[in-house]
Amino acid sequence: MSSIPPSVGQTLAIRDTTGNPAPLGLCCFGLTTVLLNLHNAGVFDLNASILAMGLFYGGMTQIIAGMMEWKKNNTFATTAFCSYGAFWIVLVGLLVLPKLVAGTSAAAAFPPANAVTLAWFMTIWGAFSAVLFVGTFRLNVALQVVFGSLVILFALLAAHFFLESPQLGTIAGYEGIFCGLSAIYTGLAQVLNEVYKRVVLPIGPVAA
Repeated sequence: MSSIPPSVGQTLAIRDTTGNPAPLGLCCFGLTTVLLNLHNAGVFDLNASILAMGLFYGGMTQIIAGMMEWKKNNTFATTAFCSYGAFWIVLVGLLVLPKLVAGTSAAAAFPPANAVTLAWFMTIWGAFSAVLFVGTFRLNVALQVVFGSLVILFALLAAHFFLESPQLGTIAGYEGIFCGLSAIYTGLAQVLNEVYKRVVLPIGPVAA
């Protein structure tokens, strides 16, 4: 029997029917940011709930959302979610590692981060966020608010550590709560808009 040769120049289009991982990533970022900044605003002390949230939800789960965005061929979301997921894991490590090795031979290799180190840590993350903020001008207004407020948050945190000013830390806490809430809004807006097949909560898409 003769086989039928494929048509010359024919292309195969594969339709992506998988769900949108962006709401998951945004909620991972937003909920964890709100929780940490409630602490920064002085509502409660740093405790295991913040560390666990940062490690497992803001960290690991957000990275999973980023890898799902990679499958969607979304470079911006992959970069953002994987990077900020790693940020939360690193932040937990900065807080926990020195305590885990205290009193052991490894203690010298993991000294606690000082104010200057944390200031530069926040500065480089702020610069990274500023570049991503530029990218949001091709996406939607809601993401512009998220990343714009995030840049301000990192700037306030950097100033807080550079100047060792408790007042700036408190201000950063309230600004961070706003940033986190804006991310939660953006994520849940996408969920509700998809479920109801109409605009329930607007996000202000930008015309290409």
